[in-house]
Amino acid sequence: MNNLQNARRSIEKIDAEMAELFEKRMKAAEVVAEFKRENALPIEDKKREAELTAKNSEFVSFEYQPYYESFIQNVMDVSKKYQKRVLEGMRIAYSGVEGAFAHIAARRIFRCGETVSCPDFDSAYKAVEEGTCDCAVLPIENSYAGDVDRVLDLAFHGNLTVSGIYDMPLGQSLLAKPGTDIDNITEVRSHPQALSQCMPYLKRHGWRLTQAVNTAVAAKSVAEGDRKDIAVVASKDTAELYGLKILQEDINENKNNTTRFAVFTRAECKVSPKDEHFLIMFTTKNEPGSLGGAIAVIGEYRFNLRSLKSRPTGNENWEYYFYAEGRAYPAPTWLRFPLMMHRSVIRFQLYDAKMVGPFGLYGIAQGVDELDAAVLLVGHVLSRHGTVKNHVGMRRARHDAQIVDVCQRFQLLDLVL
Repeated sequence: MNNLQNARRSIEKIDAEMAELFEKRMKAAEVVAEFKRENALPIEDKKREAELTAKNSEFVSFEYQPYYESFIQNVMDVSKKYQKRVLEGMRIAYSGVEGAFAHIAARRIFRCGETVSCPDFDSAYKAVEEGTCDCAVLPIENSYAGDVDRVLDLAFHGNLTVSGIYDMPLGQSLLAKPGTDIDNITEVRSHPQALSQCMPYLKRHGWRLTQAVNTAVAAKSVAEGDRKDIAVVASKDTAELYGLKILQEDINENKNNTTRFAVFTRAECKVSPKDEHFLIMFTTKNEPGSLGGAIAVIGEYRFNLRSLKSRPTGNENWEYYFYAEGRAYPAPTWLRFPLMMHRSVIRFQLYDAKMVGPFGLYGIAQGVDELDAAVLLVGHVLSRHGTVKNHVGMRRARHDAQIVDVCQRFQLLDLVL
């Protein structure tokens, strides 16, 4: 037997082993796909892919590394295609009609699955609570118009968690039926907010402005109508969807106009070493120092509070809940009350006040130190015993005295850790 035959036999044996390993890898990918479905996560994670490629390349000789990187990328691409097939039955709720910004956001976050149109925010949220949809993509804040109050209220009073928040730049364009010239336009239709974002441009032309329920409805009415003197303010994606012509792009005055969309899911969000952002909603006693103490502890344990807002609870006059969002950093003490507060609450959503989401925002994630074990301990205890104010059985847990002391010290009510 010559060297060529030996080499070919070695390759055949290796290929057979690789085929067996490939099948095992695809089965593992199926588990990953199911996890992504349950937790409303997108298929593609570029950061994770880069980490795997860099890590595994270290096991390959230098001269083979470029070829290995190409090889492993192809394997991951095949895995994503298979995951896509697994997730094709996923249902994603959004508020509005096809072409609305929420629809576009849903399609950008989830490249596969079925998008489900809902008439309003409440319907989309309820569709996930009742199990008819796997997740809902809803706006929570716009850099130009501010908070979406109704969605924040749903997050506080509802039972869903947040698996991620995504920024979506909103570039507005002027659209019309094919064959329409901009000089022929006499009327422009769109949602009031979209019109206001483009008001300087629209005023310069002196067109008559007509309000619509949303940008997609306006685009659909123009597309289905016969008039060629009407234009609509909407996104470029909407033009493709309804077969409209783009007369001019980026007509909005504020070029940094961005909306943040949250993905709401029924999934029990688990603490991950890669979570670096938190989102918590809570109430405090109406006493001097209660809110200040609760907020101070965040900085005390090296958490960066980036946003703090208040909204009426709707239960009693002048009673408010608080929305806090920020970023976590490793801290030297094991207790790390903010980490417990901001990381564990997400897991127990069936109470009035809660942590709504720890997540790797925009797919960016940094590691968390070994102190997460303390978070899991507190989470396990409170998952059985409910809210802090109603909690009796916590004293059976290790370190219970320290935890209760911190909660009482800052007088946090109804806070589910």
